[in-house]
Amino acid sequence: MDVVPTTVESFDERLTLFGDDFLERLHTGCKWTEGPTYFPAGRYLLWSDIPNDRILRWDETTGQVGVFRQPAGYTNGHTVDAQGRLVSCEQGGRRVTRTEHDGSVTVLADRFDGKRFNSPNDVVVAADGGVWFTDPPYGILSDYEGVRAEPEIDGCHVYRVDPTTGQVRVVADDFERPNGLAFSLDQKRLYVADTRRRHFRVFDVDGDRLTGGAVVAESPNGNPDGIRLDEEGRIWAAAGDGVYCLHPDGTVLGRIAVPEVVSNICFGGPKRNRLFIAATTSVYTLLFNVNGARR
Repeated sequence: MDVVPTTVESFDERLTLFGDDFLERLHTGCKWTEGPTYFPAGRYLLWSDIPNDRILRWDETTGQVGVFRQPAGYTNGHTVDAQGRLVSCEQGGRRVTRTEHDGSVTVLADRFDGKRFNSPNDVVVAADGGVWFTDPPYGILSDYEGVRAEPEIDGCHVYRVDPTTGQVRVVADDFERPNGLAFSLDQKRLYVADTRRRHFRVFDVDGDRLTGGAVVAESPNGNPDGIRLDEEGRIWAAAGDGVYCLHPDGTVLGRIAVPEVVSNICFGGPKRNRLFIAATTSVYTLLFNVNGARR
């Protein structure tokens, strides 16, 4: 682990940032890091190294990094469900899976109307157990981040898997490249990044359906990717050269500079005030005065 200088900026009086004035680089040597996910019970972080087809694990108590799974189906985004199980988007397998407590893998969804998905990208699990995920084509465009293939589905959509029946339905079908997604604190809204259009949209959630979809903000810089919320309901987004904080009204409140292109983020640590940042070849962390939303 080494220390990397950073710039932490607040642009609006609604956000005051203080804490570490540096990033800790937990690991480097990957090809494209993605999907950082923190497990509170074990105090460890998992993330994807997509082109190397592996999931890596960092132990917070020892600082050691090892391989959690390889091959890993070219996994991209991950999340943790209410039972503490890993839920993953596999670009190679073109499916969403859950790793059970005994290590076995359950397929939650791999088709819609009999057709294979493009390459599931990012995922969140709602309070009712519903699994929501995005499905752009990055894993089938070449063999670099998956397996090159022709798309079977017309378009790139947002889907929901019913927790009881396993039924998969399209909940939003007017995206170009849907990517990161996150629920508001009360789960009445869903934020979704559209990487190709470089903006963030917000939907109203009505059970298993979405309405609305207005653009809440343009990307502050570069292609928007993963997003998370803090306990105040503010949006933290991976976008180009850093991690940006957005108010739900779309105002850019602050920025944390990162020396590599940022793909995704998550909050973790015992107090949820440690930000983990997946950025190209490395994973960084910053301890500061913002706490992530409770799951």
